[in-house]
Order: sequence, then structure tokens, then C-alpha cells
Amino acid sequence: MKSLSVLPAAVAVVLLSGCGADPAPSAAPASSSPAPAAEQALAGTPCGEITGFQGAKNKVVARGKTDCAEATQVLKDYFAKLTPAEANSPQGPGPVVIGAWTCGSGPNDPVTSCSTEDERQIDATRS
Repeated sequence: MKSLSVLPAAVAVVLLSGCGADPAPSAAPASSSPAPAAEQALAGTPCGEITGFQGAKNKVVARGKTDCAEATQVLKDYFAKLTPAEANSPQGPGPVVIGAWTCGSGPNDPVTSCSTEDERQIDATRS
């Protein structure tokens, strides 16, 4: 009889010994925290509207580590610097360099994109 009463205790020890060795549960919460930041970077931050080339209204969106003040200023500078020849180029406007930023768009593309080498991005969409 004594050997049967030891069996449940031995099974419990074997089962419990594996519980503390698995680091997977502690790793799961760490991987879920960057997802909202990545989603926000992809979705971007709406920054309002600015006047673009020839008075067109453009909705500005900042992505990555770019704030709205910088985004709107870069795009204002871009549209001010854009010449009629660049705007009417068959390849599309740009690329035009504004400080660390390079801006441009494809032919007849309603979206102007600006980016930096450190992966910041701004988009302006004609409304």
C-alpha cells in the first residue's frame, strides 16, 4: 500500500518540475507590445491639410518618428520649391530634396511621398 501512496506524489513532482523551466509564457507579453507601435507607424498620424501645388488641398499623414509640425513644414517647403516643369514632368514631380527629406510622386499620382534614409515618411494626398 505504501508504494501506491507514493505514486501520486511522484507524478506530481514530475509534472511540476517542468512548469518553471519553460520561458515561453514570459516572452509572449513582450512580443505583443511592439505591435501597436508598428500598426500606428503603418497607419500614420493625420496632420490636417496644407495647400499644395497650384492651390490644391493636400491631406498630410506622418509615419514613423515624424511629428506633424515637421511633416507639414517639409511638405510646404516641397510645394514651394516645386517648379512648373517638375510638376508637369512625364515621370512625375521630383525627386526634390528638402533637407534630409526627398519628396516626389509618380505621374498623375495624387499622393506625394517624402522619406528620409532613417525610414521616416510623410504622405500628402490631394483632396
